[in-house]
Amino acid sequence: MIAVEPENSITDAEEDTEPRARVLLIDDHPMVRNGLLRLIGQKQDLVCCGEAGNAAEALAAVERLKPDLAILDLRLKNADGIDLIKTLKSLHPGLRILILSQYGAPLYVERALHAGAMGFVVKEQAADEVLEAIRTVLAGEVYLARGMAAMMLQKFVGSTPKIQRRSLEQLTDRELHVLHLLGTGLSTREIAKELKLSFKTIETHRENLKRKLGLRTAAQLVHYATDWTRGSTSPSAR
Repeated sequence: MIAVEPENSITDAEEDTEPRARVLLIDDHPMVRNGLLRLIGQKQDLVCCGEAGNAAEALAAVERLKPDLAILDLRLKNADGIDLIKTLKSLHPGLRILILSQYGAPLYVERALHAGAMGFVVKEQAADEVLEAIRTVLAGEVYLARGMAAMMLQKFVGSTPKIQRRSLEQLTDRELHVLHLLGTGLSTREIAKELKLSFKTIETHRENLKRKLGLRTAAQLVHYATDWTRGSTSPSAR
């Protein structure tokens, strides 16, 4: 459901004040959206113009509401956030996108920025940093959560073996998504249902993952995916 012009939207009495930046919330967790709605509603320079819980609603909301900024969860049910960023930027080049996600691994950050996002904050960050990120991106500047820039630098010069970094970097966005879902414990059939793809397509992705990551068996792939996913869900991830 898209909630248009929620409680903190601009009223007729406010028309003579400074215009507020219009923010669209895209997250499949209502509690997250409600928290952001309350946070934004306290600020005189921002207004939540609408909400969306999935990719289809997000596309319709952006087309109808013309927000200045979309706050987007990187993982939506039945959708890939990277693909959605690319679609939104293709259809609405002027839209600024801020990622608010629990997945803070450098590879996610790098791909989100490459797809067209201008900022990346993990959900564990404090409210004041989220507001700083919103205003920074609205000003046309790139924002990375505190410590994330250093983490990105460590990706290139740190302790992670170069061969492992190269292996992950050669994965497609879809393969990376499948790897993550494998790491959360989903079976091939469950992943196919989640992504609305055929069982055979997911099997092909699994084979490609094994080949690119230098793994021989399905068990090795699941073990690798589990370890990587556990590490990729926090800002300290490799």
